[in-house]
Amino acid sequence: MEEVDFIKEMRLLAQDAGKIAMRLINDSHPVLKDDLSVITAADKEISILVRQRLDKYLQTGRHVLIDEESQDRGKYLDKGLLQNTPYIWAIDPIDGTRLYANRIPLFAVSIGLIRELTPWLGVVYFPYLREMFFCNGRQAFFVKNAFSSSEELVSIKPVDEEITDRSLFLLSDNFFRYFQWRYGDCRLLITACAAANLCWPTIGRGCGSLDRSFIWDFAGSWPILRYAGLGMRRLDTGKLLETLDIDCFSMDPSPWRLKDYYLISSERNYSILRAKIRDSENPQPDLF
Repeated sequence: MEEVDFIKEMRLLAQDAGKIAMRLINDSHPVLKDDLSVITAADKEISILVRQRLDKYLQTGRHVLIDEESQDRGKYLDKGLLQNTPYIWAIDPIDGTRLYANRIPLFAVSIGLIRELTPWLGVVYFPYLREMFFCNGRQAFFVKNAFSSSEELVSIKPVDEEITDRSLFLLSDNFFRYFQWRYGDCRLLITACAAANLCWPTIGRGCGSLDRSFIWDFAGSWPILRYAGLGMRRLDTGKLLETLDIDCFSMDPSPWRLKDYYLISSERNYSILRAKIRDSENPQPDLF
């Protein structure tokens, strides 16, 4: 199967998943899972759609699917299994589920395809905003008015924003549970949506972000970041996350979450932004 077929199918899958999300947004039946995260009817329906569409690949034994809403996702956190599986799909049916459940229009469908343990193809679609980011393995793109007659395709070029008083650093909603921020020349924006935090800096909407999410949260954005000249660098050491290394992920209490925080930025801005983040004097218990 050529990569152009994969990316075409991924985009069509994102489009159909987006239709489901939009159809159900006013009647999404949100409930809390055991870890206090939110799941909706849209998450469940999109998860079923994804598995149906990818089944022809999964049946070959050369593909696995790591889906946030699948009960068997933890079994793939196995180094030997992954090293012998050429294609690893990681799907978040609705990224920003808590926002979606409150009918806030910042949520996304995220689909990533990792080949030989290396980020390869990715599609991240924001249905309400009609915006899509994707990487076809050779280049990354931003699409305005996605899936419409006025669709506009923009090639994503490497970005290296200068840090000034205009700059915004994007955060999850639990940042201040663990960290403090040295104010001055760069302000903060809390989006509560990992897909936005990861994708927006690739087109200059922010100078970077901080991430400690699950594989399905960042797999779709991961290859897009690379073509934008941005990296996922471990906050404490600056080491780049370049391949799928299971030693970087925790198993308990929930599998596939990054063990450490990663700063997403250009190489130059890593040290500048890192200097602004310091550990909280009163860190609070972990929440998922």
